[in-house]
Amino acid sequence: MPFSHSTQLSAIVGFLERIKPDSILDVGVGMGQYGFLARTNLEKINLFVVNGAQATQRAKSEWKIRIDGIEAFKTYRTQVHDYAYNHIYWDDTRKILPTISDNAYELVIAIDILEHFDIEDGIQFLGHLKRIAEKDVLISTPKTFIHQEIEANPYENHRSLWTQAKLEAEGFSQIIQNHDSWIAVCSKRETV
Repeated sequence: MPFSHSTQLSAIVGFLERIKPDSILDVGVGMGQYGFLARTNLEKINLFVVNGAQATQRAKSEWKIRIDGIEAFKTYRTQVHDYAYNHIYWDDTRKILPTISDNAYELVIAIDILEHFDIEDGIQFLGHLKRIAEKDVLISTPKTFIHQEIEANPYENHRSLWTQAKLEAEGFSQIIQNHDSWIAVCSKRETV
């Protein structure tokens, strides 16, 4: 569905706060919760101009963090998207990812997206994410297979189950502890 397990939120936002990326690509934005959380937790006070007793919202053009997204299902669009993201590609990620330059974003996130691909397409998907990320890729995927078929949105159908060993084989060697999901990082940094 277009939102994430609540057990993942603090682990993923904590990672974002620790690495402080200047640019993020959120692949499969769903309802936009990670764009909003990244915007508010990374941009923080820069969202406002405070002058004594007066405070106004800062113009979006003055924000420091660039957060873009990709979402195939246009029906998910809300005001959160318009607020939190600089730009969203409203199309199939398989069409968009090949058009994005190498190292275009410091961080690429794909939260609860990988299970929507079969294994072969998932490996190709992860390859694009790693190519596009200048420094880090963070993904999450359920630890158990959850049967899900959504007639109204076939992009939500679950097609694969990923293990820690399979993720590590694809370069996602840092695992952030979580009961429900594999939250895994592939980093081009010396240490994260």
